[in-house]
Amino acid sequence: MHIDIISVSPDLLKSPFEHSIIKRAQDKDLVTIELHDLREFGIGNYRQIDDYQFGGGAGMVLMIEPISNCIEKLMQKRNYDEIIYMTPDAKTLTQVTANKLSLAKNLLILTGHYKGVDQRIRDKYITKEISIGDYVLTGGELAAAVLCDAIVRLIPGVLGDETSALTDSFQDNLLSPPVYTRPAEYMGMKVPEVLLSGNFPKIEEWRTEQAYKRTKEIRPDLLND
Repeated sequence: MHIDIISVSPDLLKSPFEHSIIKRAQDKDLVTIELHDLREFGIGNYRQIDDYQFGGGAGMVLMIEPISNCIEKLMQKRNYDEIIYMTPDAKTLTQVTANKLSLAKNLLILTGHYKGVDQRIRDKYITKEISIGDYVLTGGELAAAVLCDAIVRLIPGVLGDETSALTDSFQDNLLSPPVYTRPAEYMGMKVPEVLLSGNFPKIEEWRTEQAYKRTKEIRPDLLND
């Protein structure tokens, strides 16, 4: 998979992609992530990328020209399965969306900033808009990092145990069941006996029951879905 990310502050994204699972995925050549500084496509001697919004109002807006020029240049190199805009006024990222995007070959992610981007960019280029929650961040860089993490870990070969991702929360509209490790008893707190029994059908039954119980208590809306 190849992922291009357009950002006003690309340095914010370097650390998340230089550590842990995403770094290992890049080292294995399972994914390539390239960061593109929007300011390199800025207008004039001062590399302007934002301007006041028509109609008045507080906050600056990312201009259409720099973004359009950057996207057009990238589209000359490859065809994108999706061109994604990270914005709070969009559908919230779900595991289902992450699963679908993990099958893509080429993705382009545009991160918002200030009051957002000129609407014409969204109308002309964007094929999918994603939010990571009902709140506003300073910019879309951290949201893009979250999206990439959710996608990359699903690519075959990235995780040591490929079945691990299949048992994550939300994969079957259930939260994950409780998990335990050694010691079997600590300060009077014991691991459930069924997990020590070696009876794997019973263990799976217990895990399913616990997953349903936790989902009903914490996220009943998932059961409605």
